Amino acid sequence: MAAAILDGRALATRIEDELRTEVGTFATMFRGRPRLVVVLVGDVAASASYVKSKSAAATRVGIDSEVITAPATATTAELVELVQTIARGERGRADGILVQLPLPPHVDTVAVLDAVPPDLDVDGFHPHNAGLLSQGRPRFVPCTAAGVQRLLIDAGIETAGRHVVIVGRSDIVGKPLALLLATKAPSTAAPAARHGCDATVTICHSRSADLAAITRQADILVAAVGRPKMITAEMVKPGAAVIDVGINRVDGRLVGDVDFDAVCEVAGQITPVPGGVGPLTVAMLLANTLLAAELRGHG
Repeated sequence: MAAAILDGRALATRIEDELRTEVGTFATMFRGRPRLVVVLVGDVAASASYVKSKSAAATRVGIDSEVITAPATATTAELVELVQTIARGERGRADGILVQLPLPPHVDTVAVLDAVPPDLDVDGFHPHNAGLLSQGRPRFVPCTAAGVQRLLIDAGIETAGRHVVIVGRSDIVGKPLALLLATKAPSTAAPAARHGCDATVTICHSRSADLAAITRQADILVAAVGRPKMITAEMVKPGAAVIDVGINRVDGRLVGDVDFDAVCEVAGQITPVPGGVGPLTVAMLLANTLLAAELRGHG
């Protein structure tokens, strides 16, 4: 029996509908709309496409956005200064700042991301926000990790006491998602929200021995390594939920880290690529931007 498809695009649309109402209320209360500033470095087509989709989504929910471009030759110091000028308000008010990744190889990405103040860090990458997440009191959660958690909650996929295996240990997805799903559910949380907590989490990576033996133990398997179709049917426990975070371009089309057609015959639920986690990443960015504006207390 083929796996049920977890439709991230449909969920993202519902999240946008919720945010549109909340942004409208914010704009009325503070006489202004939240404002997101995106820094785009160079002319990489994929990055420009991602930024365009984020700007379009912001417009749909009523968030103002601006894209500030820098040449591919910009140095680390120049990009740090650019981010700092935005943070100081010298290029207009910013409630959230996003630096589109990846940056050119000669740039110190960590230095540039660290230049974004924690209260404007809507990507959730600043060490301060990462530290809050590690302590179980998140403020801005990295958007893809937050999107995966929201997807599990929406689909009613139980995480409490279940074994989640995450293939990939990046600071953007693997590590923050592990922290989110392993966090103890607050006693005050609604029953549905508890689906995103209290999991037993294993993180795998390129040096994990006998990867397939580990992934076959997963009730929920998350692939976030950036390798096309790396997760095969033989690596999946029958009935498992498979969440594919990968976005790879192969022969002119987008594919995930999961061999979708083959794994569909084994898994209980699965996300497609495209149309799975990707739209949720953008939706959670918008949610973080609204939260940042609310915390700053102005429009």
